[in-house]
Amino acid sequence: MSQFAWTPIGEPPPVPIPPPLPAKLDFVGNRKGFFDMIGRGAGLELVTLGFYRFWLVTDIRRHLWSSTVVDGDAAEYTGRGRELLIGFLIALAILVPVYLGYFLISVEAEHLQALASIPLVAAFYVFGQFAIYRARRYRLTRTVWRGVRFWMDGSGWAYALRSSLWVLLAVVTLGLASPWRTAALERYKMQHSWYGDLQGDFVGSGWEFFKRIWWLWLVTPLALFVFPALPFLYAHYKTVEWKWWISGIRFGAVTVESKLPSDALQGLYWKTIGWYVLIGTAFAAVIGGATALVFKLGGVTSAAAGGNALAQNIPLLVVTVIGYMAMALAMGVVTRLYLTRDLWARVLATTVVTNIEAAAHVQARGDLATAVGEGIADGLDVAGF
Repeated sequence: MSQFAWTPIGEPPPVPIPPPLPAKLDFVGNRKGFFDMIGRGAGLELVTLGFYRFWLVTDIRRHLWSSTVVDGDAAEYTGRGRELLIGFLIALAILVPVYLGYFLISVEAEHLQALASIPLVAAFYVFGQFAIYRARRYRLTRTVWRGVRFWMDGSGWAYALRSSLWVLLAVVTLGLASPWRTAALERYKMQHSWYGDLQGDFVGSGWEFFKRIWWLWLVTPLALFVFPALPFLYAHYKTVEWKWWISGIRFGAVTVESKLPSDALQGLYWKTIGWYVLIGTAFAAVIGGATALVFKLGGVTSAAAGGNALAQNIPLLVVTVIGYMAMALAMGVVTRLYLTRDLWARVLATTVVTNIEAAAHVQARGDLATAVGEGIADGLDVAGF
């Protein structure tokens, strides 16, 4: 062999490409600014007898959406308070005749009132589930990220039928079928949810959910008699539910995962309970003081006034009504601060999104939905956030 012979050097082995890093989720909202907004909104709700809530809910969503930054870009909420008001008024036009008809039937046939309430409650449940689905469709079509709108197809009545059949099974099984019901309904909603032309899905299973909470069926009956236990259990249940639900969300190849610790929400629920107790105590003290003052100025004792003292004293009645409204609105401020804003921020801080690049080239699709569904949900008191 020649001394000048040489062995060709082959091409270097390819360098393995590392998997893409999870997209970063940030919540950049100012807590004091949010508190000022809901405090001012509560005052306007008091003045407008609650009608300002449509604009307040819109402002809250706009704040939360715009403060949610995914992979460097914030979301946008494009809904309007006027849309919610119009939807609510249309819902009233539908619901009021139903309530009125039931009232007239119960007056004419008082002995049938108990039986008549069964189909009424069943009808309102089905109608409420329809409204929940349509309200979700409205909120999705008002959610925009990177210039592309989310949207939703599917049938609200089909969802309501599924929900009704599942709730019957849950009742028969004493609630044991609830995790499977939740998984099935979430799957239906997500499979009809879209980001542009990217279809959603839900991969969470009822069995997986059940394995995490099965022991609650054993301890909850006992916890009903031990006050400190029940809030702990409920906070734990909501934490498990949030973590399971978020980790099941998919949009095409985009996956979402929650790393929420098991005790992440305990403090939020206990702070809410503490403020509720404080506000309720303050309300009772104000009403008690006002009652004593009215009786003292009128020279009448509470015993002499009898049980109709409140109805017979207009100033006291006005103070009680205003005080009750103020108490309810103050509790609403607490709920929105801790169980909406703070919970939202805490859940986001422990959520990661992978394969976000799969959403980089989606095409816009879908039409805007009306707010009638959310108005019906509001009228039936089943409106979620």
